[in-house]
Amino acid sequence: MKNWLPSNRPYSRPKVLHNEMTSLSPASLLIIGFGIMIAVGTCLLLLPMANNYPISFSEALFSATSAVTVTGLIVVDTGSQFSDFGQWVIAALIQFGGLGFMTFAVVILKGIGIKLDLKKRLIMREGLAQTNLGSLVDTAKAVIIFALTIEAMAIVVLTCHWQSSLGWERALHNAIFYTVSAFNNAGFALQSDSLTGYRDDWVVNGVISGLFIVGGLGFLVLIDVIKVRKWQKFSLNSKVVIVATCVINVIAMCMFLLLEWRNTLAAMPLGEQLQAAWFQAVTPRTAGFNTLDMAALNDSTTLLMMLLMLIGGGSMSTASGLKIGTVVIMIVATYASLRQRSYVNLVRREIANDLVYRAFSLFFIYFIAVFVAVFALAVSEQKSLLDIVFEVVSAVSTVGLSRGLTGELSAFGEGVIIVLMIVGRIGPLTFLYLLAKPKVKYARYAPASLQVG
Repeated sequence: MKNWLPSNRPYSRPKVLHNEMTSLSPASLLIIGFGIMIAVGTCLLLLPMANNYPISFSEALFSATSAVTVTGLIVVDTGSQFSDFGQWVIAALIQFGGLGFMTFAVVILKGIGIKLDLKKRLIMREGLAQTNLGSLVDTAKAVIIFALTIEAMAIVVLTCHWQSSLGWERALHNAIFYTVSAFNNAGFALQSDSLTGYRDDWVVNGVISGLFIVGGLGFLVLIDVIKVRKWQKFSLNSKVVIVATCVINVIAMCMFLLLEWRNTLAAMPLGEQLQAAWFQAVTPRTAGFNTLDMAALNDSTTLLMMLLMLIGGGSMSTASGLKIGTVVIMIVATYASLRQRSYVNLVRREIANDLVYRAFSLFFIYFIAVFVAVFALAVSEQKSLLDIVFEVVSAVSTVGLSRGLTGELSAFGEGVIIVLMIVGRIGPLTFLYLLAKPKVKYARYAPASLQVG
């Protein structure tokens, strides 16, 4: 007979919600987390106190998504549409979206004494793009400390620089907003023409470009630079990201000068030309600010900027795009294939095959995402194909540069851009893990021959 008497053990409620949450894949939890942030941001931006003028739900949703995904594409002017409160909301969404809500979650959970078991650590690792489970907490703490320290220094410089023309209160407000936007590679600006008015201001150009370059290097690189300090002891990832960033930025600036010398740069003094060329050459690496009119650039320059947007910054950074490591692996793997080698080497190290597969898979998924989005917008919008491609690449790379198309999109077009921004921020591979859960196959089949090329 079944014992119906109550047990002496204390009653505890079943942890149904906890079990359901922990049973979700890391990719699912990441997307849910970003979805919650976007939903909260949308509600806050719909508040009357957040706006100077009435705002629609779609405009608030688009703005919140662009801020959380640190993209910077806008359908309303940030400076005139949103009040100071609304601008603080935008800045907060950028900070949490740029550093990653998982970064703050690790520190908060550890701080209140919640133990991070293996399941939680696997989820956190996915959100932090880490491979070492043991260093998650230390890495998360370092990310927040480094970010706030760098931002604080930039805020002081910009506040002192702007106080004479704006006054201390407005200078501090603008300095905080632009610092958060720049370091997190968001590209949101308080002027309708972005930073065009500061094109010849070397302080603003230097601080803003320095912020998004440092933010785009990746926090693991910054940890190496600050803690290790010796180039010989840097990790291979840090060396590759630093060298590639310098090379790409220098080449991009030289090409921009060459392509725009007789166009957008023609009427400027030499000093202003150099500043504008530098800023506009480095900003496509997912920053989103501009000091020149994007629509006035030559088609060749526009194509160059799309390539730079696709490359992006370093892994575990505030930048997106394919990432420098991905591009470098594809280059050395292609070189190894042309030399008919069965292995891929980089700086006297062999690159694992799974990294090569992952790099080319990511590139292929980016290509498909761009093609599908361009096709959809070409059908729904009666706009220039070049403008459509540029906007799509900017959205999926979470850059925020625009040739003016975003503000003219239909509701369907805005929806396409929103999806692209979310996919670009969480990563196409992570997004696809929702549709096809990773599964290791242990069965091996007989080799087959298939013609390639």
